[in-house]
Amino acid sequence: MLLSSLTPSFQWLDTPKALDAACDQVADASVIALDTEFFRENTFFPVPALIQFTAGELAYLIDPVAIACTDKFRALLQNSAIKLLHACSEDLEVFQHWAGVLPVPLIDTQVVQGFLGENPGMGYQKLVEFWVGETLPKEETRSNWLVRPLTPAQCHYAALDVIYLLKVWTLQAEKLATLGRREWVEAECASLIEQAGRSVDNDQQWYTRQRQLWRLMPRQMEAYRLMTAWREGETRRRDLPRNWLISDKLLFAIAEKMPGNRFELSEVEGVKPVLIKKEGDALLAMVKQAQHCDEATLPSPWPDPMHPSFKSRFKALKKAVTAKASDLGVAPEMLMRRRDIETLVMQDLAGEPFSWPTGWRGECLNDALAQALEERSL
Repeated sequence: MLLSSLTPSFQWLDTPKALDAACDQVADASVIALDTEFFRENTFFPVPALIQFTAGELAYLIDPVAIACTDKFRALLQNSAIKLLHACSEDLEVFQHWAGVLPVPLIDTQVVQGFLGENPGMGYQKLVEFWVGETLPKEETRSNWLVRPLTPAQCHYAALDVIYLLKVWTLQAEKLATLGRREWVEAECASLIEQAGRSVDNDQQWYTRQRQLWRLMPRQMEAYRLMTAWREGETRRRDLPRNWLISDKLLFAIAEKMPGNRFELSEVEGVKPVLIKKEGDALLAMVKQAQHCDEATLPSPWPDPMHPSFKSRFKALKKAVTAKASDLGVAPEMLMRRRDIETLVMQDLAGEPFSWPTGWRGECLNDALAQALEERSL
């Protein structure tokens, strides 16, 4: 592979007037590549350090340390042009927090790659090598992007990230058209925007990410649900990393013990006096709430993933997904995530209606999934 010798053209934007003028320059573009650099070690929300965008060979570098987002840039983020990002989840948080809007319509080149091959987690440098045959510099990846002024090497690195994103997408789009999968990508990227837009509403469901839920009884699960939802709200309010307030592991341990007072809370492994002093009353109140809530409102027990009936059904569904993914030449997780397979298994064991995949996924998978479950029940 050739090391990129391109010295990119870029324009530094640190005034509202300059940013608005740059927006005017790309207002008629059909595709706009975007990227962000941010800091996130001691806060819940990402601290934006640089916003990059381009519609061609000139990259614009916005200094969010110096200026707030303007109305014209917000409008640009939501006009009809395709917004290109790579591995966009944290970038979307940056835009949501700094600009107050999400970039739409979205195309994530990492998602695209998942539908074009069997490596859905391909990093940006590898993606550029794969499609363009050039190796981008990596030296500035771990730079301190909040220090001013940025070095020329940092600016070049940031500019190349968006300029090459356009080159990659041009080639990916041709392959997508050949395979007839453009609608798949658009639907998947629209779901990423939808998920990002309702991230706050997911606080109540954070507890379902815990892989050991099957160890808890319904009242313990309710206590864990209440405490994780509280933790999500508090870390946003205080702008703290989750583990700086209290970790999932510790919340789970408290839910297992269901302490009734501060002494019992202090006996939970890992609970320190400073936590009891600052958050003890709130944690105990949520345990008490779970102890006394109506049984009909409690979460359903989580099945043991090691139980033979669970394992056999999961294995059958996973086999069906893997076989279909192989036929299509895509990674299995692009068709159906492990958590969604587990949900179908739990619904089957509980006799509940199935949450079948919808859209193109349903067309590809549902017959095979239904057949797999039917064969397991015989």
